[in-house]
Amino acid sequence: MTTPAPEQVLLSVEGALGRITLNRPKAINSLTLEMVREMTAALRRWRTDEQVRAVLVEGAGERGLCAGGDIRALHDAAKAGDAELPTAFWSEEYRLNSMLAHYPKPVVGLMDGVCMGGGVGISAHGSHRVVTERSKVGMPEVGIGFVPDVGGTFLLSHAPGELGTHLALTGAPIGGADAVALGLADHHLPSERIDDLVKALTSGDVDAALARFATAPPESPVAAQREWIDEAYAADDVAEILARLRARPEQAAADAAAAIGTKSPTSLKVTLRALRSRPETLEAALDQEFRIALRCLTAGDFVEGVRATLVDKDRDPKWSPNALDEVTEEHVQRFFAPLEQGELGLSG
Repeated sequence: MTTPAPEQVLLSVEGALGRITLNRPKAINSLTLEMVREMTAALRRWRTDEQVRAVLVEGAGERGLCAGGDIRALHDAAKAGDAELPTAFWSEEYRLNSMLAHYPKPVVGLMDGVCMGGGVGISAHGSHRVVTERSKVGMPEVGIGFVPDVGGTFLLSHAPGELGTHLALTGAPIGGADAVALGLADHHLPSERIDDLVKALTSGDVDAALARFATAPPESPVAAQREWIDEAYAADDVAEILARLRARPEQAAADAAAAIGTKSPTSLKVTLRALRSRPETLEAALDQEFRIALRCLTAGDFVEGVRATLVDKDRDPKWSPNALDEVTEEHVQRFFAPLEQGELGLSG
């Protein structure tokens, strides 16, 4: 007899709390299309369920909430020339992000441990975003030939100063205190109090539970570096940003320049353009990101980036074009052009 595959999402109602637990711990709960659909269906049911007064989104295991989307599956489909899975995944994932942002009941995103990419999308748009001292929050997409999505360009373009630009172009993870400083999270919780918080949330009174267990976050290391970050990243050109970083005396600036230098030149330019468009609403950002994501399958470095990172794991991507000055304005503009058909259409 074969053992049935474990459920990818565990759903339960405990007291007044609807509990969504991502259940792929070996993959740090990376999101599949099935998981997106199960979460969406649960949220629709609980919207009108009078017993459910609040919702919790959490991850199984000790490693984190969610490492992002299941990019290996998206890579395999893209490499095979099959756009059906990526189109369905991003369309339904982005609609879920929007649903969470406008949900009529409190949604608590428990951003403990790893919370990257798609993990940010299912937590940072909720009404109550909780981090711990173990949190590692980030949008590392430029390192795989992609762009910050799931509303990431909305969140990062509205972060204080140029902190969001720094996070987007380096792809570096930040800690819980940094996430609060950037506006990606609201509450800081000692990880040993997670079980206590979840138990208190079953009352349905989210604010009271967080007031009882949340603590003031420590000082944000990233926010403490705003002087050089704001100066260097204020430029509207990636090459100019790199020049400013390299001219700074701070070692952290040199480290940032070195990190950016390893990323996809196309992804860097497209990401900066998306941030500078500063979408006024989450839905406008998601509509734009949907166009960009689909173009990354054919005009960007997504397949090569995932190959080098997750498939062959040689960490030696062959970007095309391989230099910033070879990425033309016309090439960048292709990513933003309206789709011939099948726009996401969230912003009307």
